[in-house]
Amino acid sequence: MNDDDLDALIARGDLDGLVRMIDDRCSSRDWPGLLRVRDESRAAVHTGRQLWPAATLAEYRLALLADADHVAAVLDERDGLSGRFTIGPLTEVAAQHHSWGDLEAVLDNGPRATFVAHERAIRGEPIETVDLSAVLDIPPVLADWEPDYALATYSENGAEFPAPDLPDDWRDLTTTSGAEELDDDVELSLRQLVDAWTTSSNGRAESTCVDGDIGAALGSLGLRRVRICDLTPAEAISWMAWAGASGGAHGRRAGAAAGRFGAWWLLASLGDLLEDWPIDPDELGDLAHDLRWYRWNAYEPEVGWSLQLAVEDPADGVAWAITALDQD
Repeated sequence: MNDDDLDALIARGDLDGLVRMIDDRCSSRDWPGLLRVRDESRAAVHTGRQLWPAATLAEYRLALLADADHVAAVLDERDGLSGRFTIGPLTEVAAQHHSWGDLEAVLDNGPRATFVAHERAIRGEPIETVDLSAVLDIPPVLADWEPDYALATYSENGAEFPAPDLPDDWRDLTTTSGAEELDDDVELSLRQLVDAWTTSSNGRAESTCVDGDIGAALGSLGLRRVRICDLTPAEAISWMAWAGASGGAHGRRAGAAAGRFGAWWLLASLGDLLEDWPIDPDELGDLAHDLRWYRWNAYEPEVGWSLQLAVEDPADGVAWAITALDQD
């Protein structure tokens, strides 16, 4: 198909025909032609034609499949519209098949490039460039205490967003009531982590900090009997990062890089280290291993999206109960 055909499809508002054209141009690796489909479908809104689905599909396919120059075209920092409706952030989509070495020279030096670099670091690529935007002020290299994060897998027509594997060797715990509740920044950090769940979907989030153990912390949520199982620090961090990356039932996915940053921020708030931000990675790793981590459940069926952590600081004698839930 040539661009006379594209003009005709745009004039008719033919979404089915545009999707077939997108498929054809992907098959022939006609990336300039695919970019024109994106641009013309987007511009059609000015004539009353709602062709956003075609524009979104075209730019998603470009980020996933195209050469580096055309990936850069849809990640242009001046274009605030790109990726608004795609099934995942284009920075994460682009990072699946494109190395930082391929993209560094052609991306604008701004927030989107930083997210791509961090996404590639999470996927195991060494990132040596230090001249990155400060939008994510954590190192673009994994510390040895960090987990293998749960990663999205994008395909031409869909995506999978697996949750981390968590242990399920549950044991009963009877809670206690009346513990002194303490003020801290953890609930705010939790709400920032799962913002997509609570502001763009049906989710809720709550945490409490008490002078006591996890039984007292969970009791302060009004729970009388729960079950728990032990988590390693890596499992807990992976779970927090997954929640931060996810859009929940209806929210917009933030991506693995944003989820990792949110997990670091929440971990720092547990250690009352936010005033020292940006934090030394070794100090944060030591904190993660000093705390005791648990998964908890009040015997309810697990449906939808959930993050239910109990955390103890044995040195200071305090504990937290954290819950975030979202459903369709």
